[in-house]
Amino acid sequence: MSRSKGKQFSKTLVWMMLIFVVLGLGGFGVSNFGGGVSAIGQVGETEISTDSYARALQRELRARAAATGQNMSLAEAQSSGLVDAVRAQEISNAALDNEMHRIGVSVGDAQIAREVMRLDAFKGPDGSFDREAYRYVLSQNGMTETQFEASLRKDTARSLLQTAVVAGLDAPETYVDTLYDFIAERRSVSLIHLTADALDAPVPDPTEDEVKAQYEATPEAYTAPMTRKITYVWLSPETMAETIEPDEALLRQLYEDNIDEFVQPEKRLVERLVFSDMDEAQAVMDRIEAGEESFDDAVAERGLAIDDIDMGDVSEVQIGGEAGRAVFALSEPGLAGPLMSDLGPAIFRVNAILAKQEIPFEEARETLAPEAVHSRAVRMIADKINEYDDLLAAGATLEDLSRETEMQLGQIDYTADSDQDIAAYPAFRDAADAAVEGDFPEIRELDDGGIFALRLDREIPPTLRPLEAVQEQVAEDWRQAETARQLTARAEALKARIENGEDMAALGVDVTAETALSRGGLMPQPLSDALFRMAEIGDTAVVPAAGDVWLVRLDEILPPEENDPGADMLRQNIAAQAGQGLSQDLYAYFAQAVTNAAGLSLDQAAINAVHAQFR
Repeated sequence: MSRSKGKQFSKTLVWMMLIFVVLGLGGFGVSNFGGGVSAIGQVGETEISTDSYARALQRELRARAAATGQNMSLAEAQSSGLVDAVRAQEISNAALDNEMHRIGVSVGDAQIAREVMRLDAFKGPDGSFDREAYRYVLSQNGMTETQFEASLRKDTARSLLQTAVVAGLDAPETYVDTLYDFIAERRSVSLIHLTADALDAPVPDPTEDEVKAQYEATPEAYTAPMTRKITYVWLSPETMAETIEPDEALLRQLYEDNIDEFVQPEKRLVERLVFSDMDEAQAVMDRIEAGEESFDDAVAERGLAIDDIDMGDVSEVQIGGEAGRAVFALSEPGLAGPLMSDLGPAIFRVNAILAKQEIPFEEARETLAPEAVHSRAVRMIADKINEYDDLLAAGATLEDLSRETEMQLGQIDYTADSDQDIAAYPAFRDAADAAVEGDFPEIRELDDGGIFALRLDREIPPTLRPLEAVQEQVAEDWRQAETARQLTARAEALKARIENGEDMAALGVDVTAETALSRGGLMPQPLSDALFRMAEIGDTAVVPAAGDVWLVRLDEILPPEENDPGADMLRQNIAAQAGQGLSQDLYAYFAQAVTNAAGLSLDQAAINAVHAQFR
């Protein structure tokens, strides 16, 4: 198999795997455990298949990688509890399947057929179910039609059982009221804001010993992240465009293809009031012309709003026929009609006249040229992908590629935070994260039509920078920490005076007051958090935040605002979330109960065999 064909096959397989991840039924390919190892255990008479467990575990690992941007090893998944959670879910599913079998509940073939036929993964180009696509996708993922439909049948039946268990379960009203009162509670507060200006003297520069102590106390602040030294070649449409002269014939063709953007007929902002017959329309028009009612009155009398009759900006052709000619015969805004329209007799009101616009080719050329050049550059790059990939497959280095082709050579010290230049592309970051020393570079595509290839030269683990290299940063960090320490000490002294009975307003510092604040209504956020943690009116707290220090006193606790327009929506959200939580808990207890009743046995050797596939 050639390199390009192998690459194409790899892309196809990845695409197929992604389909099944979306469906939640992706085949993991656990088929080599041997004839005697088909399940990791069973609940009652129902087995927990090794394949199902492996697919579920793979699905969760991929979901974590998609969410965090980093792959999670099996060891990390085990230490975080993810593996246990996946296994518990598989046990729960088996218990529910066993219970469904015990009570004789299943899903009919007709329902399963409908579910299969509506899945996009199995549809052909015309959007309808394609049996060949169905067979192909399943075979590529190591599943037979029988296996897939059995899995789908179980999932659907479980949904029915879950609905039956939790149907009609709502959160108790008292519970919702309690949560609402807590969330919507308001508080008033007095604040003293202390900044560096409040100190008696500026914080001096640190001594060598103080700098060293700061450095040793917070080494994580001065540790360089893991860095991947990467060499790459890159060809962007912008670079390729520099070698392209706009083709006059192509520009004229683009102009004709997009003529509606450059030549627009006269249009009018029109409203159309339609009637059941011409006599009724004429009677209304007569009353309007006699001044007995307005057009707006006529609209309202028919139970309509202006939005209901608004046609927007339309051309004469769009209105059509005699009505179009009459509306466009008006030389200024006004009424026309009654006239026959495609919806029946109607009175038309013209609110504005939009003049005809025409941009000739000579003026449009400047707009069209960059688009034409960019499109041609993208096509030219696409045509070169196989050529460049063949050069790499024949042993050419990235440096050779930069000398022999249009691709440009570059280097980057790549970290998880890199997002500039080529690292701004998700495709490059994905490839940089996945690169392994010794891998052969291959041409990859960027989302703007560009291409690149990269090589991981070496990886530098997180390293503590020498003190000499970060001395200025350490000194500034010490100054900020010392400023915060001194401000906190002053705030604590003021707090002690308040607690000893002194009036806050008589402390000799500025005091501000805020009333009826909701949660999150006091910024910075640590102030709001501290305010709503206080239990009693008169409680005080010292809160460092954003480099400054605040002294906070709770003055008042208020109930939710009675006339808050968002109260009903908040209550509904609380009730919905609380009800969902209760439903999940009840369903989990039910699953545990049926597991206990049926009996659970696990095969640790089979579990270990599945885990070995991930190492």
